[in-house]
Parts: sequence; structure tokens; C-alpha cells
Amino acid sequence: MPYASRTIGAVIDDVNRSYFLPAIQRPYVWSSSQVIALFDSLLKGYPISSFMFWAVDDQTKVELRCYRFIENYRPDGANEPAGAEGRQITLVLDGQQRLTSLLIGLRGTFSEKAKGARHSNAAAWSAKTLFIDLLKDPDPNNIDEDDGSSLGVTYGLAFHDRRPSNSNRHHWFKMGSILDYESEERLEALIAKVKTEFHPGVSDWERGIAEDTLRRLHRVVWRDEGINFYTEHDQSADRVLDIFVRANDGGTKLSKADLLMSMITSKWSSGTAREDIGGLVDRINKGIGTPNKITRDLVLKACLVVCDYDVVYNVRNFTTEAIAEIERNWDRIGQSIENTFRLLNRHGLTGDNLGSLNAVLPLVYYIYHTPGFDFRGSTEFERVNASAMHYWLLNSLLVSAFVGHSDQTITTARATVRDHLRVARDFPAQKLFDAMAKGGRLSQVDERTIEELLEMQYGKPRTFVALSLLYQGVDWGGASWHVDHIIPQADAQKNVLRGRNLPEHRIQEIVAASNSLGNLQLLRGDENIEKGAIPFRSWITGRRVDFYAQHMIPERQDLCDVTSLPEFVREREKLIRGRILELLGRMPA
Repeated sequence: MPYASRTIGAVIDDVNRSYFLPAIQRPYVWSSSQVIALFDSLLKGYPISSFMFWAVDDQTKVELRCYRFIENYRPDGANEPAGAEGRQITLVLDGQQRLTSLLIGLRGTFSEKAKGARHSNAAAWSAKTLFIDLLKDPDPNNIDEDDGSSLGVTYGLAFHDRRPSNSNRHHWFKMGSILDYESEERLEALIAKVKTEFHPGVSDWERGIAEDTLRRLHRVVWRDEGINFYTEHDQSADRVLDIFVRANDGGTKLSKADLLMSMITSKWSSGTAREDIGGLVDRINKGIGTPNKITRDLVLKACLVVCDYDVVYNVRNFTTEAIAEIERNWDRIGQSIENTFRLLNRHGLTGDNLGSLNAVLPLVYYIYHTPGFDFRGSTEFERVNASAMHYWLLNSLLVSAFVGHSDQTITTARATVRDHLRVARDFPAQKLFDAMAKGGRLSQVDERTIEELLEMQYGKPRTFVALSLLYQGVDWGGASWHVDHIIPQADAQKNVLRGRNLPEHRIQEIVAASNSLGNLQLLRGDENIEKGAIPFRSWITGRRVDFYAQHMIPERQDLCDVTSLPEFVREREKLIRGRILELLGRMPA
């Protein structure tokens, strides 16, 4: 990558004229001590690392918001938007803190609070300008112990709210004044002028220090090309976003959602995009009665999906037009996402067992484009279609339909739902299965996946999903559902089995069978608590007549003891296979 260099004076002259900040940048966070340390480093000839710029063309400018660098820092201040029209724009991707500090030190002010004063007291704050004491010897060997700095500062740099008075020990020079003395001739005139202003008690040695410091400052600002930078010319916002993340990985880690949120917020007319989207995420994750684990990424992608934009999650798809449409429809979008997760939660699907968030997006699209229904089951239409959505989602999760090529799968699913809604209102589960199966992809559970389902074990998130598929027609009713061991796990402990004088190889078979899908069922929370560790033979006698059929339990009393658990599991697996084939509309063999 070709790098270039410019002087600090030339760069500062272009800040807020052609150099601006992109919306993805974070606030200015440096302290006045860090600003001073930066200038001390420059005066000592230390490098201050490279910068990264992005030269944007006229077409890209239309889609981006740019912001001015802070020149006069206040803790409650913010970067102001800047108009991009009629000028060449270069955005600073890496180096915001350093460049802002240079601007403050040479052309601006840094507001600080008086010690002991309250933050809310406006009078406690004063705007301070950076000065340098020309009589201060920067040689570290001549520094008094009490005059040192934790950052190793040896030049006489300090912020003051007004120019301090000069004496035989101090002569203060405003750092920004050097910007008026670019040429060598002007520098010589400045040195001559300053010498006439010295206190009579200043020694010749101190006059020499002052002259050396002024020449050093002039060299740093106007002669040394201390700003070393790389300029990115590619107009791909996604490439630049990736560069930004990598260039800033030394600080607070930023996700793609963080950066997209910054860009979206800059174009959200009310300025509350971050609060609106973050609030929705928090409400769904913590405020609707069941814990979920949705992300801002999901919400932003859902916005693209429901508004019929390209579903690829990148910067170029969040155009000014797209963001405006998302904001106009935000209330409906947010409500549709929330209603979708309320529906899933009523069926026992939560952040702990919902494997793919992308698989939820077709449901969000359908609910968004079926206004007037929340699918809580208050009407027959809602009940039937809530069940259809649940059935389709379970199949998609179990065959990992949205793993790999997920954007293509989402696009196909959305197109299928959109086309169907032009002629009908019901959820098109079968049409989705058919559309997503094109190209040989697996879109639903079939004979090929039965054995894989039977291998699922207790404690795995997909196990709850697999069991849910087997309980079609159950009134979920928003109750809490537990994955329960039919033959209690407590009975299948090795020490218990050894107490029954079983051979070791048989104990291993029983333990292995205990956590298999064949020994697992779904029970309402209250039923599972009631069951506890009661021996299955004792507990099952008090169940209703259809309990065996509903839970696919073999009606053989000889298999109800833990010593017959492997045989119980094999018999129950036959019933599970039959249930799956029934769901597929096929007769079990």
C-alpha cells in the first residue's frame, strides 16, 4: 500500500475543509494530558503512528454523512454534521483522536472543570488554550523530580484559560501562533520579536533554549512531514468498514452492528435509531417473559427483509432511501419482530434452543405483511397459521436449512411468501418446503433424517426442537415445557445400577440409553415437577388413557424398569419413526 506524507500545518489547514469524519467514528475521548503528551512526542521527534484516509467520490458522498472534527472540546459536545456539497471530501478512518488533538492544540481549546466544582455548574468550566513555556529546558537530565510527568513530558506544555504572565522564569507562547509563521523569513521575524519581549532577568542560556524550542516547533509544524498516511480510493463502503474495524482493533472492539448503527443513526431523522433498535433488542431479550438472544444484527437484517431490499447484510444496502423507509415503518417492523418471538416463546422456543436466528426472518416477513394479526390464537385463522409457522420452523431448524448460503435461502423464502400473499393470506409452509428444496437441498425432515434425529442427546438445544416436532397438535398454551427423562435419570446412575448387581457391560448400555432421544419426552413444567424421580412404572399408572399414544411410549409393563432401558428405547424409537412418517403423510411400515 503506497503511503504519503504531509506536514502538520498543511493537514491542519485542511481539517474541516476537506478532511472530515465518517459517521462510524466514535466520540473524542482524549484527556488534556494526552494532548500535551502528543505534542511533547512531536517536539522530541518521536513518530505518532500512521493515519488512514478514505477519498470519497461524488456518488459516494450522496450516501454518506460526514462530521466536523471538534475544534473546541467540551465534555457535552459532539461532532457536528458537515455539508459535503461542492468540495472534495477525505474521511479519516484511523487517527481521529490524534488529529483532533492536534487541531485542539493548534487551533482550538480544551474545556476543563475547576477542581472540586460540580459538573452541573456551567461556571465551573473554562475553555483553555495550549501554551508552551519557551524557557523550560526539555532535557530530561535537567528535570526536577517534582516537575516530572507520568507520561514523560519534558517540554513546558500546559493548558491555560488565559495567557499566563511572563517572568524571569517563564515565557509563554501560544502554540497555535506558529500557524502564522510558515516561511523561514517569518520564523526569523518571530524569534526576533519574542527576544524583545523577554524579562530582563532571562539569561543568555535561557534565550538559547527559547530560540531552539521555537525553531523545533516550527520544524515540527511546517517542515517535517510528520503525518504519514494511506489513502483508500475504493468506493466500496463494506471494504472500508472492514478496514476500519481492523485499523481500530487496538481500542474498544467494534462489531459490524456498532458501525452500521452509527451510519444509520446519522441518517435517522429523529436521531434515535440506536435507542429504538437497542430498546427493541433489550425488550425481546429480557422483557416479554421468556429469555431470548436476538441481536442488533438480526433486527437490522429483518429491516432489509421486510422492506424488500437486498438481504445481504452490508453497508451499501442501507441506502438513504432504505433507511428512510425503515424509519417510516419502524413501529410495524418492531412489532412484527416482537410478535414473532412471542409466538416462538409460546411454543417453548427460546434463546437457549433456537439455533438459527436467520430461520426466523421468513416468519417476521409473513407477520409484517399480514397486518391486524398477532397470532396469539384468538381466532381460528391465527391458531392454524401459528401452528403452520411453528411446524415449518421446526423442520428448517432440524435440517439446518439456513446454514450456508443463508442469504440466498432467505431471499428464496421471502419471494415465496411474497408471491403467495398476492393470492392468499395463510402461511405457505408447503410452498416454502418445495421452493427451498430446489437444487437438491434438504428443506424438511424426511426418512433420510430420522436416524439422525434419534441420535440426539439430552442437554443439546436441537433435542427440544426435535421433540417439539413430534408433539404436533399439542396445545402449547404458553406454558413452560421441560425435556424429561421417561425412565428417571436418577435410576440410571452407575452406583444405583451396581447396587442391583448388574454386570458392567449392561450398566454401560443402560447409562448410554438414558440420555438418548428414545428416553426423552416433553412435559409441562408442573407435570415434570410432580413426576420428579418417581419410578416410571409407579408414575405412569395415574396418567390419562391417551398419554401412551401422545408421548409414543410402548404399552409394555416389562419395559418400564431401568434394567430394561435399552430395550425400552429401541421400542420407543419404532414409535417415533412411525410418528415422523405420519407427519410426512406416509404410512409406517
